[in-house]
Amino acid sequence: MSTEKQTHGFQAEVSRLLHLMIHSLYSNREIFLRELISNASDACDKLRFAALDQPELMADDSEPRITLRIDKQAGTLTIADNGIGMDEGEVIENLGTIARSGTEQFLASLSGDKKKDAQLIGQFGVGFYSAFIVADKVTVESRKAGSDQAVRWESDGQGEFSVETIERTERGTAVILHLRDDAKTFLDPFKVRQVVHQYSDHVAFPITLVSPAEEGKEEGEEKTETLNSATALWQRPRQEISDEEYQSFYKHISHDFQDALSWSHNKVEGKLEYTSLLYIPARAPFDLYHREANRGLKLYVQRVFIMDDAEQFLPQYLRFIKGVIDAPDLPLNVSRELLQDYGPVQKIRSALTKRVLQMLKKLGNDEEKYATFWSQFGQVLKEGIAEDRENQEAIAALLRFATSEKPDSVTTSLDDYLEHKPADQDKIYYLLADTPSAAQQSPHLEVFRKKGINVLLLSDPVDEWMVSYLDSYKDTKLVNAARGELDLETDSEKDNDHPLIQRLKDSLAEQVEAVRATGRLVDSPACLVLAEDQLGPQMRRMLEAAGQPVPENKPVLEVNLEHELLKSLEAVEEGDRFNDLAALLLDQAMLAEGQLPKDPAATARRMHQLFARAL
Repeated sequence: MSTEKQTHGFQAEVSRLLHLMIHSLYSNREIFLRELISNASDACDKLRFAALDQPELMADDSEPRITLRIDKQAGTLTIADNGIGMDEGEVIENLGTIARSGTEQFLASLSGDKKKDAQLIGQFGVGFYSAFIVADKVTVESRKAGSDQAVRWESDGQGEFSVETIERTERGTAVILHLRDDAKTFLDPFKVRQVVHQYSDHVAFPITLVSPAEEGKEEGEEKTETLNSATALWQRPRQEISDEEYQSFYKHISHDFQDALSWSHNKVEGKLEYTSLLYIPARAPFDLYHREANRGLKLYVQRVFIMDDAEQFLPQYLRFIKGVIDAPDLPLNVSRELLQDYGPVQKIRSALTKRVLQMLKKLGNDEEKYATFWSQFGQVLKEGIAEDRENQEAIAALLRFATSEKPDSVTTSLDDYLEHKPADQDKIYYLLADTPSAAQQSPHLEVFRKKGINVLLLSDPVDEWMVSYLDSYKDTKLVNAARGELDLETDSEKDNDHPLIQRLKDSLAEQVEAVRATGRLVDSPACLVLAEDQLGPQMRRMLEAAGQPVPENKPVLEVNLEHELLKSLEAVEEGDRFNDLAALLLDQAMLAEGQLPKDPAATARRMHQLFARAL
């Protein structure tokens, strides 16, 4: 370890970040104390876990605690803990990389909206830097458990920080805030007491406030008081916990600034005992789709912290769930490897999965809240259709869709669809498209609109993959409106022996699998149809993006022989002009599907020639 003081540059655009901290969060600045207390609580948790294998780490100081100290003369507020501590490398790594897991996205998301920016702090993991809301200089002193060397980190938040080796007798970390003139209210014990009670009463370690003695006492005398109840909230009876306490605890474990949509607190007794407290967030974290990101529940065994991200207790498609599980029957030295195949864990996982699905079903009774949930996590929940066949029908009941009847709102469930379909309709029809607007305007919907049949509109990238695993729902088959031949006939009789059909087949033999008269179209001249065994465009792009080989497939062109355009085309003689018009008919069908023609330049040339003749 170096002994000289070293100066380093932050690994992010600190001036922009600090501007956000100071100005956008100014009206909610007391949250800095919650964040720093939560970090101290985490450090104490990690020490208790490390001490399971190395009891000597806590030998000289076995009671974890968090201490707040007010020094009015120095104008400082200190948040200290006797937790795991940090060495020099960890200090530089943890405090020198702002928003280390999402810097670019974080900076791109900055705005003048205070509420939105406040959410971003928790979303991008920069809670420590909320200290600069109230401090013009922050000093961190830390000694790692088991080490006799300590380090001091210091910065004014202007672009650099210094690190030096110091002497420190106490294990753990102290964050010393040199308060701004307009933040001296946090030197008032009443204010600190109020903030801790509001945000951190549930912290499982005692939070002690050391402040100058009241007037009339000897100078230099200090007052010491415990500010929180220091009990594990999830172990308290549900009827004794207020909604405010539940929400405060959620923000503590999730570092979120927004209330949870819902929660479930449950204690299971019997052969396998455990207590769970699960939350459904109101917004997605920035790394929701990063499969390597840390996620999972906080795991405790007999109130002893084991791990932060116990992902084995819920499947991947429920990775957005936050919460705590305390399973006293698990061994205290349980490891990640053991958790993966440990029998009781699989039983708990199955039970918690069903509980979350029940929570979501109940949340579905509140349309506004469920719409919020679906907008944030709907695509992730769809993954469960393929990943969890045991609960597939329960997951399917939670899906929401836009429909041809209500294209501008994603509110229709499969149960709604079945309840309102015509009595003689024996299928659930859906249509895949790249965008909602492309789905709404698809020519494939024409016959369904004419017959009064509602169609589910699917435009998320995951949708084609999802429905490939969802064959039916409640014994009703799901059918792609753009695949194969439909059993819905228009008033016009299909005539696949019509001479124009053969002429189009000959002209477009290289581009299409087949040409046939349509039973789908009413107003449009042509459309593209997938054969039963062909990949759709969404799935093709997904496989191509993953570097997988994708077989070449040609679409089927269905044409509306009753359309004026086809009747006019019938009168065109064989030759280049007919071939160009046939190619334009195919290009038009591709554009109607939201796809680009195979050769846009050739399409433009044909259109120029057509315009020239028309003019």
